[in-house]
Amino acid sequence: MKVLVTGGTGFVGPAVVRALRAAGHEVRVLEREPGTAAKAGLTEIEAVQGDMADPSSLRAAADGVEAVVHLVAIIHGKPEEFERVMVQGTRDLLDAAQEAGGVRRFVLMSALGVTEETKDLVPYYHAKWEMEQAVQASGLEHVIFRPSFVFGPGGAALQQFQRIAKLAPVTPIVGPGTQRLQPIWIEDVGAYFAAGVSRPEAANRTFEIGGPDVVTWNEFWDRLKQALGIRRPSIHLPFGLMRAQATVLELLPKPPVTRDQLKMLAAGDSVVTTDDAERTFGLTLVPLDEQLRRSVSKR
Repeated sequence: MKVLVTGGTGFVGPAVVRALRAAGHEVRVLEREPGTAAKAGLTEIEAVQGDMADPSSLRAAADGVEAVVHLVAIIHGKPEEFERVMVQGTRDLLDAAQEAGGVRRFVLMSALGVTEETKDLVPYYHAKWEMEQAVQASGLEHVIFRPSFVFGPGGAALQQFQRIAKLAPVTPIVGPGTQRLQPIWIEDVGAYFAAGVSRPEAANRTFEIGGPDVVTWNEFWDRLKQALGIRRPSIHLPFGLMRAQATVLELLPKPPVTRDQLKMLAAGDSVVTTDDAERTFGLTLVPLDEQLRRSVSKR
């Protein structure tokens, strides 16, 4: 099967591309700038230039493929940027897939925590929700994955957590630290997407995906410091104080924390609520302690 991957040169994208190749699929990667796929270490793939804001390039990219894996998203930006890149870009990509005529399945990366109840919490959730709605209404056979925190070497979130653990005299934990998370290893995400392009029983379904371990933020920081060989105390910072700091930090080009991220954290647990993915795909997933060991050894 020939598969078009958008966002293939980002953080998660290369793992998805490698998993697709390992499964025997031909892969075409959409890249905004020539050479981006090569810089991301992607080999034995076809790279085509295009942009989510350029419908004609999406039509060219979708021509001749049998499946589309759509990973493109932005984390920070103005509401109109989320609308242009994520929402309208997805609609244009769906139109391109339909016009191409040969696309048998469309696989979308959404995010754990996105629901009808949370869709207006932050622009990121709203954009992801609109993307899901567009895919479901397209008439194309589809699969939607909602991953939890994705951990892997080079991942921005985990790298930031490691820097804080190593450099801060005390470990700052936002809020009470009792909210739960369920990190998933990046290669396991790739495996889900590789299975998602062809598994018949996955058709037209939405899956929440996370790793095998559910921990509180307090437990996560303890495990991370243990993996790093660090013994330092933790301190809990009130959400109100962090929101005030985030207001200032958002002036930076790449803020370490934003008010929207704090809203998502305060909204509750980031854990899988069903075992649908486990029962449908039956993958063996990397435990959290092994995720941390791998990320520390490869940093």
